Amino acid sequence: LPSVSGHLDPGSHQRVLMKTGLILIIIGHLNFITGALVHGTVLRFVVNTRDAISLQYAVANTASVISALLTISCGIAALVLSRCLAPTTLKWVVFALSASSSLGCLSCLLGLAVSIGLTLGSQGRALLAPCTIANVALAPVSRECPFDPTRVYSSTLSLWAISLLLDLMEIIFGIRCLLLTLDLLHLSRCCGRAHQRKVTPGP
Repeated sequence: LPSVSGHLDPGSHQRVLMKTGLILIIIGHLNFITGALVHGTVLRFVVNTRDAISLQYAVANTASVISALLTISCGIAALVLSRCLAPTTLKWVVFALSASSSLGCLSCLLGLAVSIGLTLGSQGRALLAPCTIANVALAPVSRECPFDPTRVYSSTLSLWAISLLLDLMEIIFGIRCLLLTLDLLHLSRCCGRAHQRKVTPGP
């Protein structure tokens, strides 16, 4: 429960940090698995350094996996901090991880939105590049077409949509963890006092 000063007491801080850390770990693992599925089923076959669209796919998916690892690390650090709120170094570690995770997830969210837009605009041209028209008509999977082209378009878009939603949740809970750490470091109070000094006219 909030204390009289409007901030959380230590017991509430520990509970909220623990819940936030667990949520970040779960979301991070889900996003990591989603990125691995996209890479393993599609992108490892279609990435071509000469094609700008497929290269953008690879960069966005790699950034999504890295941000998921940052989110997992932030969740683990938040769990450790929830056990003991005293270490200042650990507070700064959680602060740095939550800030970098939130910024990383925001960049991934924008990158995935661009990937979805490019895919819809090109009607999946880069995704179906390894498959010729003849192979698509004759057999869904062959040496020239290493995956099922009838499903890759919708499946990839679905996985990207899931990853987009997970990135949004990572940003929300990453910012929540950041605000909790700011309160533990008493930085929010310092910012509030500085703001009051600017607003209140001097004698």
